[in-house]
Amino acid sequence: MIRVLIVDDQPVIRVGVARILGPDDGFEVVAECDDGDEVVAAVAEHRPDVVLMDVRMRRVDGITATRHVRADADGPPVLILTTFDDDDALWGALDAGAAGFVLKDAPAEDLIAAARAVARGAAWLDPKVAPRVLHQFRTNVRPHLAQAARVDELTEREHDVLRHMARGAINAEIAEALLVSEATVKSHVGAIFAKLGVRDRAAAIVFAYDHGIVGPRPEADPG
Repeated sequence: MIRVLIVDDQPVIRVGVARILGPDDGFEVVAECDDGDEVVAAVAEHRPDVVLMDVRMRRVDGITATRHVRADADGPPVLILTTFDDDDALWGALDAGAAGFVLKDAPAEDLIAAARAVARGAAWLDPKVAPRVLHQFRTNVRPHLAQAARVDELTEREHDVLRHMARGAINAEIAEALLVSEATVKSHVGAIFAKLGVRDRAAAIVFAYDHGIVGPRPEADPG
């Protein structure tokens, strides 16, 4: 079972997410918090595999709470629950260490897929959110990275690894696909982070989208 901590100040959202992430799909909701100031203690007590985090809460916002969770090297990955009016918080959450975003009103299968991906160490960008994350990146972040990033220094193999990362693959899966050891993939991932001037998979994927190295996951056909 994937152990889940849900953090949202709206009870109806917590109930809805808990109903979707149920035992039949391999999840166990081990705790809920109604504000960000409760998260660190809940993580320590319940040891979740993934935290689903709202952005806007009354006392401590989701960005600050995410930063506190990710300050611990052993802290669980954080999946941000967002709405269409949270644009100004998107890159802030990634910069705080979030592994990705999913819309609160996303179809159940998308929420399940996102939680599974993040729990296993992959990144997830909801296709409806990705363009807005890119806008925030281009407006607030790219100018500061322009001098530091060395995109042209990425090797062909590092491009391959980055493409697999963008598809949601974890290191073991990348190693299997490229017929190399997991340690080799880990080394490539570290080199990618250093050359792009980022510190985690989600930020590297956004950078790669922005530079055309990979394309965002297409939206599902609503029909």
